[in-house]
Amino acid sequence: MSEEYGPGKGEPPLPEQLLAPAARPWAPGPRDALVTGMGFCLPGAGDEPVRTAEQVWAAASTGTSHVERDGFHHGTVRGAREAFGELLPDIPARYLRSYADVHLYGLISLAEACRDAGLDHRNGELRGADVLTARAGVDSNYDSYRAWHDADPATIGPADAKSLFVRLLVAGTSSDVGPVQAALLGSTGANYTVSCGCASSSVLLGIARMMIASGQSDLVVVTGVDRFDTERVLHGHRLREVVEREGVTVRHNSDPPAAPRHDRPMRPYDAAGDCMNYGDGSVTLILESREHAAARGARTHGAVLGQATTRGGLNSAVAIDTGGTGLAEAARRALGDHTSLGRIPYVNGGGEGDALFTRIESNAVRTLWGEKSGQVLVSSQEACFGHSGAPLGNLGTALTLMMMREQEVCPTANCATPSPVCTFDPVPGTKTRALDFDRALSFNYQVGGVNSALLLGGGDVR
Repeated sequence: MSEEYGPGKGEPPLPEQLLAPAARPWAPGPRDALVTGMGFCLPGAGDEPVRTAEQVWAAASTGTSHVERDGFHHGTVRGAREAFGELLPDIPARYLRSYADVHLYGLISLAEACRDAGLDHRNGELRGADVLTARAGVDSNYDSYRAWHDADPATIGPADAKSLFVRLLVAGTSSDVGPVQAALLGSTGANYTVSCGCASSSVLLGIARMMIASGQSDLVVVTGVDRFDTERVLHGHRLREVVEREGVTVRHNSDPPAAPRHDRPMRPYDAAGDCMNYGDGSVTLILESREHAAARGARTHGAVLGQATTRGGLNSAVAIDTGGTGLAEAARRALGDHTSLGRIPYVNGGGEGDALFTRIESNAVRTLWGEKSGQVLVSSQEACFGHSGAPLGNLGTALTLMMMREQEVCPTANCATPSPVCTFDPVPGTKTRALDFDRALSFNYQVGGVNSALLLGGGDVR
């Protein structure tokens, strides 16, 4: 293993010869979109969040899950305020008091990404950056409104009222995570938020790539951040139990819908997989044009070479495209005329434990690779930190670039016995699989038929 992501593990096994031929020469261009910074704020094993690429790799490369604690399966970020104080000590305490958890998560991952990229926001080095934020929920708004609603008028004092009022204002769209991040950087560039569920940050990476390719931007910060209210999730689980007990069957396309649970672990691509566990957190990636990165001598993690978003053409916003046709089409569009399927031996999958989503991805992989699909490696690391929503596209991209650097594929966390539905190799177990590759796809898809595919390039992209 390289010194980038941790200590050596001894001699790795010989790389597998799958579908990818010898890497063809890649002619770099000045407007290529390179990933130069990675930052995280994800659930950790103890009372501190996972913040660096090294820490993420330590979990993903061993299939380690940080989701469960005391029998409760939810990826909870602990120690965010302490980490925030360490990374951003200059921010006044009065601001910190008004920030919801999602603001903390987003700012922590942003600060770590800046540090990883060698950029100092305090010196104005990101002043011209565009700041794009992916959100899949309305958690901060909900929590602030609930805090206001639950306050007891008989006992609340002036200071409490002021704090609640400020928090309510901060929860509004004018100061959600994106604007707060832009203010920290002193950004004069574009600043907007996209919310399209689990594909949100993947979509923004595609937009960032187009902004760089067109010359509109040289530096783009992309953050995915979400927090799930466990009380609301538990309420939904109890409601499902009542529905099942009363004999009412809820189905999408003749298949049971995904079931978030807290009483047992998520097992992507596993024969016993029947649920997902939510997880909180944030992932930030910094993208630069090749010429901008080269001018400042930046280290690069890899490149975003293509991205495509499709819909399944379904007539319901909550239906599911079990055939995987929309996902396969997104992959083809992302590849374009740049890369053939024969050069893609690995896909970072979107499996989160539900058998229905395993079927979607299996069908898409079969559609793309046909009878050779069994040779394709597809793994998911969602069970390491939980199903986090908006950060998933960024996390999958970061991990895939790490894998190409290390020439090792991370296992599917919590997968011991592959489901017979799988048309691919889900890399079960707790060890990495050696693989010589410099191109990969990353999938994200969700209820409603929204699909995203990213084409990523690794190796020496300088």
